[in-house]
Amino acid sequence: MASSAAKSPITIRLCGPRGFCAGVDRAIQIVVLALKEFGAPVYVRHEIVHNRYVVEGLEAKGAIFVEELDEIPPEHRKQPVVFSAHGVPKSVPADADTRNLFYLDATCPLVSKVHKQAMRHNRLGRHVVLIGHAGHPEVIGTMGQLPEGAVSLVETIEDADVYMPPDPDNLGFVTQTTLSVDDTAGVIKRLHERFPNLTAPAADSICYATTNRQEAVKQAAPGCDLFLVVGAPNSSNSKRLVEVALKAGAKKSVLVQRAAEIDWETIGDISTVGLSAGASAPEVIVNEIIEAFRERYDAVVELADTVEENENFLVNREIRHVPLTAADMAFVNGE
Repeated sequence: MASSAAKSPITIRLCGPRGFCAGVDRAIQIVVLALKEFGAPVYVRHEIVHNRYVVEGLEAKGAIFVEELDEIPPEHRKQPVVFSAHGVPKSVPADADTRNLFYLDATCPLVSKVHKQAMRHNRLGRHVVLIGHAGHPEVIGTMGQLPEGAVSLVETIEDADVYMPPDPDNLGFVTQTTLSVDDTAGVIKRLHERFPNLTAPAADSICYATTNRQEAVKQAAPGCDLFLVVGAPNSSNSKRLVEVALKAGAKKSVLVQRAAEIDWETIGDISTVGLSAGASAPEVIVNEIIEAFRERYDAVVELADTVEENENFLVNREIRHVPLTAADMAFVNGE
């Protein structure tokens, strides 16, 4: 390794807010507390959040991840099963009840809010337009709150151009919580142009954490030679941050899961690096990446903070009495 004097100087613009949001933090806490209270194994339906490092960390503590409830063996039917932060269709808790399973729902409260908004539209006789990405677990969960055919999915402005609703004058929309704020605004604008009576939800569906992280990236990206976003390839909010960085002026923007994924050979001559993390990416990986840059460059970290987040969502009543220590969460938060 080169000596410090031989290292090229760079500035790392570290975005804030970044990383875990309150909903992700709560979901991980639910699994950790369930393991403390009930012992291993605790089953989790689908990835608790979209991050392989988090999933592997929970597996090491005794969590077992399954895609469907029928994968839980009969001898473990008394053990808890946790539903992921993305939310589930109504059919999933109904299935759990049929199987006499004890479940803890870790659905983010802000996703639950979207479910309620969609159900309210439906209750008032409106056909629901859901703006989101096909196949994403959150979209599947939201569509699964209502009877089949009651929700139409629109992904893009092009979709909005050709969408043919059952009743153009009786529509209400909701959105996935992790979308690009600017892109979604374009889709909503086009839908309003085509369907003037389209009813908005009572409150914005895109969550505060998505908005805050995108705004921080917008502020930090101009002038960056490289912008790194820590996150998983199946994380919607992380992928949106990559897009936001490019649109805001970063010369290059890349999604990475770990420091080992950084292609140091192709980075080239850089002086300013932006760094953020999606809402399901742990802070320990952000620290890992900063250290990887310090090994290769004379790196100075410059904080690029926009707003302070202090939201906190309570865990389920059944495990609220279980103490949670810093050591319990050190695998994601660091020491």
